[in-house]
Amino acid sequence: MPTEPRPPVSHRKLGIFGVVALIGAALIVATGIRAREDSSAKLKEWTDAQAVPSVAVALPSGKALSPTIDLPGRLEAYSRAPIFARVSGYLKSWSADIGAKVKAGQVIAEIEAPDLDQQLLQARADLASQQSSARLSEATLNRRKTLLASNFVSMQEIDERTADLANKKAAVNSGQANVERLEALAGYKKITVPFDGVVTSRETDVGALINAGGGAGPAMFVVSDITKLRVYVNVPQNYVPAIRIGAKAVLTMPEYPNRTFAATVEASSQSVDVSSGTTRMQLALDNANGELMPGGYASVRLPLQRDAVPLHIPASALIFNKDGLRVATVGPDDKVLFKTVTIARDLGREIELASGLAADDRVITAPPDGLADGDEVRVVGAKDGKPTTASEKQDVKG
Repeated sequence: MPTEPRPPVSHRKLGIFGVVALIGAALIVATGIRAREDSSAKLKEWTDAQAVPSVAVALPSGKALSPTIDLPGRLEAYSRAPIFARVSGYLKSWSADIGAKVKAGQVIAEIEAPDLDQQLLQARADLASQQSSARLSEATLNRRKTLLASNFVSMQEIDERTADLANKKAAVNSGQANVERLEALAGYKKITVPFDGVVTSRETDVGALINAGGGAGPAMFVVSDITKLRVYVNVPQNYVPAIRIGAKAVLTMPEYPNRTFAATVEASSQSVDVSSGTTRMQLALDNANGELMPGGYASVRLPLQRDAVPLHIPASALIFNKDGLRVATVGPDDKVLFKTVTIARDLGREIELASGLAADDRVITAPPDGLADGDEVRVVGAKDGKPTTASEKQDVKG
């Protein structure tokens, strides 16, 4: 049976189908372009976000982490007297060796000075001669005065005899002074102790030649009062205002590793040594038991008293470059602001600042390289919307 021929498709339907196909293709192309634009925008937004560095911030800590300072000190006797000879001669004897306890006025050595003895004998003989001459002159004057009324002698002779007597008496006074001077020197043949103490040095022996005065040689003896000691400490200039007169210090000695000793800040030199930048301070230390020795080393812990509590920041926050020592802070607009600071003390993980920061400054604890003033940053790691303090961060790290 013959097939029935299909009717031809009208041109109108073909036109409608083509228009629909074109619209569909246009929608597909538009949707793809929009999706690509959205993806590019999101990628740009993510890239811009990644370009803003993320930083951790902390507030400076006002906690006094270490209110003391440890410095080396040197012990010295509170009173120390090097003893030199006042007369020349040879050492006849000595009676106090090093370590001997002596009393004020005690004779510890005697010098044999034959030259001085002979000078004293000669001075006494001269004085006796001068006294005899003065007595003769006085007797002569008195006899001449009795003859004055009879005009046997003139007034001129009386005046001459009076002047001669005055001259003889002056010679007697001079001779007496010379004898007393030599007697005083003879008294120095015995070496005595000026105060109670301990003989800490003896640099002479029997038969040694003794030269008067200090000279260039060592002292014969050194006597020290060690019942009380002076402790000398060189304090850096920036700590001097924080150490008050009367403050209590704690000392440790290498010979007593498990003990401490109390001392009191007694005086300050009130000047700075230009070679070391330090001020010498003196502490008083009781040593009634004689356990400590002058000349010894001590580690001195001094308390620091300040009018204001210093600020501390992590050591990692410091930046040192051509602009000096600075710290990067984050302002209210989350932009970087560099501030120049000065260090009071380096405590290792913590830095004590002398100036440059306020207590409410948000400090970048580990600033990345390349930061500049005005750079925008993202603050991360804040607790309850507030940055932690430096001391809180240290406690967390243990």
